[in-house]
Amino acid sequence: MRFYTQRGITLIELMVAVAIVGILGSIALPAYRDYVTRGRIPQATNNLATLRVQLEQFFQDNRTYVGACVANTVAPLPVNDDFEYSCPTLTANTFVARATGRGPMTGFTYEITEAPVRRTTAAPSGWGTVPVDCWITKKGGSC
Repeated sequence: MRFYTQRGITLIELMVAVAIVGILGSIALPAYRDYVTRGRIPQATNNLATLRVQLEQFFQDNRTYVGACVANTVAPLPVNDDFEYSCPTLTANTFVARATGRGPMTGFTYEITEAPVRRTTAAPSGWGTVPVDCWITKKGGSC
């Protein structure tokens, strides 16, 4: 009697391996996407904090916030690929600086005022209830 040794893998074994890889991928991909998103949020919050300091310096020099947030001042708007920065409110005594997400960060909007009040005015679904007086940095609304 002759015995044959099995070489290779069977179709069932291959299908089980593909199913396992698919399940792991379906779990890992959303977690990785959220990880990358969380890594991009500090760009906005750091730039807004820096802009606030620059706006305060502009105020000390000019006794008004009007005229800030433009190039060639001590408080120019930051340039960033993931967020667009603006100053929708500039009065003699108050300001609001805003970072609006674009590209992969679409849906996020962060603000800071002279008070300083840090506010998240928009966030994608699952990132928390907005508006909230803090900068949401983690899914679920953690600040």
